[in-house]
Amino acid sequence: MQAEGRARVSEPSRTSEVRVGSSTNGVVPVLGARRSLAAGTRHWTELGAVAIAAIAADQATKAIVSAELNLGEKVDIAGPFSIHHVQNSGIAFGLFPTATGAVIGLTALAVGWMLLFFARSGARHPILPVALGFLLGGSVANLVDRVRLGHVTDFLDLRYWPAFNLADSFIVAGVTILIGALVFADREPRRHAPGSSHRS
Repeated sequence: MQAEGRARVSEPSRTSEVRVGSSTNGVVPVLGARRSLAAGTRHWTELGAVAIAAIAADQATKAIVSAELNLGEKVDIAGPFSIHHVQNSGIAFGLFPTATGAVIGLTALAVGWMLLFFARSGARHPILPVALGFLLGGSVANLVDRVRLGHVTDFLDLRYWPAFNLADSFIVAGVTILIGALVFADREPRRHAPGSSHRS
């Protein structure tokens, strides 16, 4: 009887310890379900609304300028700012004016990349639909003009800077917002050392 008791005491336990929410070594956390970053219906709706609004605003202003001002005509507004009706067959700010075909191809590729990126990462940050909406709307608005007319209408003139349009402004705004969103999305919250007190 005593021998049997000693055997039971000396026998190692075979029951493995299971920690809920942890890996088997108890060090690396295990996530039960990773949050999907793919864009959902709400994200696509927000993206579409911003993009359509950007396209509509750009096309409306270009139509008004083309109807009210002859090509090359200018109306001074305030200081160096004026409304100046010019045409641009290149990309933003008059770059590559003789490469219309290449610009159309590159713009189409950029639009495709933006849609693919958004499909995979649209839920990464709540501001992404706005940022990519501006980018997509501005790119598509100028792309439509280049395909339909062979050029875009520029009219916002600051005298010391090449004339541009609303689509160009939306693209710049979209890039700026996108960079900011990605930077803040990847920034981890600051951690304080154990036992240290936070002073305001």
